[in-house]
Amino acid sequence: MKIGTDARVCVIGAGCSGITAIKNMVQAGITHVVCYEKANQIGGNWVYDEEGKHSSVYESTHIISSKKLSAYQDFPMPDHYPDYPSHKQVLEYFQSYVKEFELEQYIQFNTSVEAAEKIENERWRLTLSDGSIEEFDYLLVANGHHWNPRLPSYEGEFTGEFMHSHNFKHNRPFKGQRVLIIGAGNSGCDCAVEISRVAEHVDISMRRGYYIVPKFLLGKPTDEFNELMIKVPNFIAGPLRKMSWRLLVGDYDRYGLQKPDYPLLKSHPVANSELLYFLRHGKVHPKPDVQRFDGDTVHFTDGTSSQYDTVIAATGYKISFPFLDKSIVDFEDAYRVPLYLRTFHADHRSLFFIGLVQPQGCIWPLSDYQSQLIGNIIAGRTKLPDNLHKLAEEDADKISREFTKSKRHSVEVHYHSYVKDLKRHIPSNAPKWKQQTEMA
Repeated sequence: MKIGTDARVCVIGAGCSGITAIKNMVQAGITHVVCYEKANQIGGNWVYDEEGKHSSVYESTHIISSKKLSAYQDFPMPDHYPDYPSHKQVLEYFQSYVKEFELEQYIQFNTSVEAAEKIENERWRLTLSDGSIEEFDYLLVANGHHWNPRLPSYEGEFTGEFMHSHNFKHNRPFKGQRVLIIGAGNSGCDCAVEISRVAEHVDISMRRGYYIVPKFLLGKPTDEFNELMIKVPNFIAGPLRKMSWRLLVGDYDRYGLQKPDYPLLKSHPVANSELLYFLRHGKVHPKPDVQRFDGDTVHFTDGTSSQYDTVIAATGYKISFPFLDKSIVDFEDAYRVPLYLRTFHADHRSLFFIGLVQPQGCIWPLSDYQSQLIGNIIAGRTKLPDNLHKLAEEDADKISREFTKSKRHSVEVHYHSYVKDLKRHIPSNAPKWKQQTEMA
């Protein structure tokens, strides 16, 4: 396997993870970097697409992490941005990042990777959508994991419109309708709130109890409040977080919601300040898990049933890499994803995954740290440990212990502890951007 700054490096995808991967490869001194992006612009999931072909953002999307904790390491969001920027502002931020570090020269737009085949010496042969073949020493996969919808399966057939939240773009088509949302993650709660503004009736079906966390605690964005707790011992921080949440939210019985039977940080948080308000105002109505469909009627596990015009499944996404053979990776239906630091594959040491995390926070700052570490591994300033198999399994075991068992938690991480893990592997002699430009 080739080590050094003259290695040929391929980045797949120019979304929020791909662009910081390019920047960190260049910062590490790597001279040959190519990024293939199937769209005609950067931004990936944050490019609003009315037809819902790739992007899952909708018209009124705002991020659920604060601008402070959603910024790349050396590129803060503008001061005039609100605490929770809109998708338009986020895309503008990415575009500014690409312009600031002159990254567009490394991106080949309107080009998708059709197949990536591992060849001799841990190298990769790529077949591109234009029919050309290219070979690289390293493959950095940054294609995202919020684009391939996972749909639930129930007994019977629903004869109204059945769709995934990926295809929800705005509430206008649902005016006057009776709508059921299945799933109470962040997307499901957002869909319920937005649609209830125009619909005749909106129900939201939840399999279990969820912590619905307001986006502000004691006047601070929730993730900034949580940041204050980093140095507080867990046996104090845990009860303090729950007490603060309980003071703001109150008794779940008043909302008709199931009470969570697990600690506050054992599941991916739902950051939404409006759902509880809409529940108490009778705009959104809670329902238990779906049992079966029967025409336009949905039957629930508590024995009740209701008729609907539309059912929206906010049931998450599959982790998919259509360009990689399943013998290399197959995580679509996995509860365990054995990657060291959610990044390194024990059997394929020239294959790296960037942004394949579901943090209790924002993804792209973590992609920044991942990429910085990868760039310095490729450049030879540090190296991967020999016992990757053991470490990858231990990481998967840790996730199983720390989070509730579900496919949505297979790549879950605690934001601050994960940053700490990545930073301690980045070598002290890793170049900064200023150093890189001075060497050029």
